[in-house]
Amino acid sequence: MEKVAVDSEQCINLLGFFIPVMGEELEQFDEPIEEADVEEKVRDKIGKELDEIRRRKTKTNKRRFLTNKEDYVLFAGIGYGILFAVLLIGMSSGIFGSSTTLDHKASETFLDTGEECVNIEDQSWILIFPENDAEYLDLSGRNLPSGYAYMNYTIMQSVGDSWETVVSEDSIAQVSGAKASMQAPFDELAVGEYRISFFVDVYNQSEDLANASIVEGGDITPKDIDFELEINSGGFFSFLPFVDSDSHREVRITDPGSRTCWTTKDLGDWGYLLMAAELGGGRETAMLTGGTAGIPAWWMAFISLSLSAVTLLVIYPVMYKIYHQDTDDILSRNHIARVVEDIIGKTSKRLHIDIDWELYKLESRELSIDIIVPYKNTDGTLSDSKDIRAEILREILEEFAIFRVFKPVQLTVKTIGVNQAIDFESGVGVGAGAENADVDEEQDYASFFSELHTLSRVEDEVRDSLDLFFARRSDVKMEGAVVTSDDRVIFVSVIYKPTQRFAFFRFKKTTDEVEVELYRYISTRNQDLLGSQELIVKARNQVSTLADRSGAGRVESASKNDDRIVAVAKQDGLGGRMLQTNFIGNTLSTVEYMANEKREMINKWGFWGLIVFVWIPFMASGVLVGAMLGLLSRMQFTRVLAATFIGGAAASVTWAYTAEGIVKFMHQYKLEAVIPLIIIVFVGAAFLHIRSTKVRRQTELFEDTMLDNFHADVVAKYGEH
Repeated sequence: MEKVAVDSEQCINLLGFFIPVMGEELEQFDEPIEEADVEEKVRDKIGKELDEIRRRKTKTNKRRFLTNKEDYVLFAGIGYGILFAVLLIGMSSGIFGSSTTLDHKASETFLDTGEECVNIEDQSWILIFPENDAEYLDLSGRNLPSGYAYMNYTIMQSVGDSWETVVSEDSIAQVSGAKASMQAPFDELAVGEYRISFFVDVYNQSEDLANASIVEGGDITPKDIDFELEINSGGFFSFLPFVDSDSHREVRITDPGSRTCWTTKDLGDWGYLLMAAELGGGRETAMLTGGTAGIPAWWMAFISLSLSAVTLLVIYPVMYKIYHQDTDDILSRNHIARVVEDIIGKTSKRLHIDIDWELYKLESRELSIDIIVPYKNTDGTLSDSKDIRAEILREILEEFAIFRVFKPVQLTVKTIGVNQAIDFESGVGVGAGAENADVDEEQDYASFFSELHTLSRVEDEVRDSLDLFFARRSDVKMEGAVVTSDDRVIFVSVIYKPTQRFAFFRFKKTTDEVEVELYRYISTRNQDLLGSQELIVKARNQVSTLADRSGAGRVESASKNDDRIVAVAKQDGLGGRMLQTNFIGNTLSTVEYMANEKREMINKWGFWGLIVFVWIPFMASGVLVGAMLGLLSRMQFTRVLAATFIGGAAASVTWAYTAEGIVKFMHQYKLEAVIPLIIIVFVGAAFLHIRSTKVRRQTELFEDTMLDNFHADVVAKYGEH
């Protein structure tokens, strides 16, 4: 009974103890415990999500090339690009002949809004065009039969309602290459309206035309052309260096007559010129250039459409395959932060550095991921800040490549603390002890002097090992070396240089691999001497090689005098490597930046907004920018493809068929001199827009506001050093 009583009393006391604890004490600690649990649960959830994404990304299931819709589009684009190239090469080289059937057949359909062109394929024809710089009209007969061409021109001036003959001349020339020509000078003609009549007859001889006979097909239909003659002195633009300010006569054809059909070869040659004009100054420049030369609208539209189709069907699927990810596989800001923190934590342990996580900063911006890593050197630190940045950056980029994060990474690594002044080139300060390390009050100088001879002997042996290592290697040579030691550390710093020609491409070993080989060689050869000392080997390649740069797919720098860089994770495959070349990579980065600026509009208007954006000649709008814009807006692949194709086709057709009207308007109001200026303005505006966009992107990319805040935080925590 007594025992039971005691037990009951004890229970009552225990209850009395726990009741206030549950009521008061636990209430005080309840919230922090829950917060810690929530934070840990979030980290665990993020970790599980990353593991799942990694598992999906690293699956090794091999799929056929033609599996997804983008594969078929890419295959179709490559096929059409090959056909288009073969067509142009065949036409311009004359493989397909010089027939005018193609242009003639097109002029009979709705594709040509003008009159039916004159088919010159099977008959002789006459060409008249002015050479204003030399002040004469070039007159020629084309596709002539063999013989002697008798040519005559007559220039008549308009006087009231009649025409008065001003000059008439004739000439005889042997037909060469189915062509005969003469010149009609107008340098002495007065200002006014004129008509020139030109005819060609081909005879079997030139000695006695009265008794000569016209060869078969030698009776060519004469041609009349009306023109205006005026004196031009450069006008308003005479101050420009490329505009002739001297007065000279110019001819403007007012009635050219029926259009002569273009040959297949001429159309092929102009295909190259139109593509160059569109790539250099945009679709508007190409159409005005072609319209001025009288190129048929249907051919200009075809070239522009083909160029847009090849660009869209080839580059867009490649961009989609590289940048597009399923919604579940896209890393959020929290995911990216967790990946980076884990990498920095693991790398810091391997490099023996102490990260100051209070000052650590990460900001995932629209253009880049900015990271600032402050760290302290320890007694085990083997690398300087540049090498540490390279190691951390390589690890981050390799991890980002797995998760397909191809946003530029801007990594800044800063040394803080009392050990930040260690010289890793000379070894001064290496192994000197970590910050806050205990220092013995009594120094054993006897031990120091007793070991001095031994340390000197070890350094000599290590230097001999260095000489032997590089003497036995034919691919590298030593440029310089420093060996220092104390009772705990032997530090070896080596500068080497590859001996191969074109070492940037041919030398396959990385600096890390050379360091490992050198470490093993010295350790093996001097095993008995090293004892308890730690061997530290640092190597630096004097020549930058492809192997050392293999961690990053593409690197951008702020300027020559700024060591800040941004790096993009390396992409596998031929498409990824092509997109990460300097030219294509910079181009796509600029395109992506321009697309981001118009992103809100597309998010608001969607499919139809994308069509209008590609169609209307906004500055730097086109199928490529439109495709990137649709990709960034996470629009479906087929919808982006359809919208950009419709918009591009509408733009090509619109400009092709309005260019002729624009040129005619210019001719009507005597504004021909403005056309080249307009083309120059279009080209210049496109160039300046792209250049200014690149400058704005780079300025925004290398903003250093976070770095300024970091310096302020360091000063606030550690004070001025």
